[in-house]
Amino acid sequence: MNKKELIDKIAAKAGVKKVEAEKMLSAFEESVIESLQGGDKVTMVGFGTFSVTNRKARKGRNPQTGGEITIAARKSPKFVAGKNFKEAVTK
Repeated sequence: MNKKELIDKIAAKAGVKKVEAEKMLSAFEESVIESLQGGDKVTMVGFGTFSVTNRKARKGRNPQTGGEITIAARKSPKFVAGKNFKEAVTK
């Protein structure tokens, strides 16, 4: 399912116009991103938790040359599925 199909499904289930569903989805995405940028977690009980993890700098290898390179430290988004979400998918 792509974003357009998701918007169509949200519109149908919520009984709203596609334009409104798109605004709701965009608002959700923006809100999650802003919260994570601010250092907060976003927890939706039963669905899952969005958070940011800090990855340390590490050594790696260039696959073309085999030479050693340094991979810089960075922040990375993370999603952990909630219990209800996991159960629904694994049935």
